[in-house]
Amino acid sequence: MVTMAAPLAAALDGTTPLYREVKRLLTRALADGRWAPGEALPSESRLAATFGVSIGTLRKAVDELVAERVLVRRQGSGTFVATHGASRYLFHFFHVVPEDGDRVLPEPELLAFERGRATPDEAAKLGLAAGERVHRFSNLLRIAGAAVALDEIVLPHRIAPDLTERVLRERASTIYHLYQVRYGVNVVRAVERLRARIAARAEARTLELEPSAAVLEIRRLALTYHDRPVELRRSVVNTLHHEYFADIGGISGTSAGAGADTGAGAA
Repeated sequence: MVTMAAPLAAALDGTTPLYREVKRLLTRALADGRWAPGEALPSESRLAATFGVSIGTLRKAVDELVAERVLVRRQGSGTFVATHGASRYLFHFFHVVPEDGDRVLPEPELLAFERGRATPDEAAKLGLAAGERVHRFSNLLRIAGAAVALDEIVLPHRIAPDLTERVLRERASTIYHLYQVRYGVNVVRAVERLRARIAARAEARTLELEPSAAVLEIRRLALTYHDRPVELRRSVVNTLHHEYFADIGGISGTSAGAGADTGAGAA
């Protein structure tokens, strides 16, 4: 990390705000594993001195990382690297809720697991070489016993070389928590595309729907630091009694939720 103001200032081109450069360097340190999930960062005064910037500049960089749920502040305790757990997943990554709007953690059931080779489209989206090895697995998610979503996930083998069906079944928390604590890969954001369509016959059967029922398809690319792809996911959602809900710009669940690391597994 930068230890003096001069090197940091010299690295700027005059158009990049100083706090943005501090944020970039903090993100690089996080990506390099300088602080482990759940670990406290040094004090703001110490970090500001490390970068050779003012407390205000350092705080603005940290504020953005907190808003992005990469870091979490705990009143009276400091700033910590966010960990993936039930609450963070529920408030930040799982957007399917019952019609009454209550957020409920889904119960996952692993349906299939296999290894294969990336298709050209998968390789392009995940930044892989053509035909590179991948893991493929699918989960059925239930809420209060109702089949709500069918997830089909593609994960590069190089990210999780020892991943097996047993590892997936025995994980203690969410799949993103597994990536973080077992493989050192932290999903910090996801890009989703949604469309409505008619369910395929097998999808309708799995989701306990009538043939040709309407479903919502969500295609998600999960990303780690510096927008590096981690996972490709296609979710088919039963919207008979559930709907997609996103609190755009909201902050509910971002303080306690971002730091939580407990609860049953999901997704």
